[in-house]
Amino acid sequence: MDGNRRWAKRQGRRAEFGHRSGAENVHRLASLCIQRGITYLTLYAFSTENWKRSEREVRSLMRLLVLYFNKYADELRQEGVRLRFMGDRNGLPPLLIQTMDEAEATSADRDRLQLVIAFNYGGRREIVTAVHSAMKEAIVNGDDIASIDETKFASHFYLPDIPDPDLIIRTGGEKRLSNFLLWQAAYAELYFDDTLWPDFGEDELDSAIADFMSRKRRFGSS
Repeated sequence: MDGNRRWAKRQGRRAEFGHRSGAENVHRLASLCIQRGITYLTLYAFSTENWKRSEREVRSLMRLLVLYFNKYADELRQEGVRLRFMGDRNGLPPLLIQTMDEAEATSADRDRLQLVIAFNYGGRREIVTAVHSAMKEAIVNGDDIASIDETKFASHFYLPDIPDPDLIIRTGGEKRLSNFLLWQAAYAELYFDDTLWPDFGEDELDSAIADFMSRKRRFGSS
């Protein structure tokens, strides 16, 4: 979801306007994914590094998430969308945490699309947290730490039941992962688009899917 601030700047507006427009695009992309039979969509909404932004912008992003799900949660549920959140909730405003909990609980039985919002998420933090959790579990159970394999380790991630991504799309023209799903992205196909997130729509999504379908995935084999 990259490019909200630049999109707003091009229109002579504040960053908050871009973030609102970007949030409105979430529903549109979720609907497009459902139409195409895509069952998992993970969006990077707020990284652990985004706390470095101005206090005003951070507060605005926190409020925006609450307002967005108060506005669209029922509509998303009716479309069969299960809402989930991935990231560290420590330090987040209580109202935001309550909104996350309610959105997850009330949509838990939906199965057309799992819409995962990565909020206060960082790939490095997720890995470090998983290391601590896996080691603690091994010690409590009296297991040898050397018995922790990839499967056991990955079971300590924020949402261990979510499959690894097939395709990672980055909007806004930057060509890097920026601490997103570092472990899970091991064999993901990467696609970079210059389109700013609020303008990323049906044509752009279909182009990304077509590019993905044209690739031969080897998963390490020849």
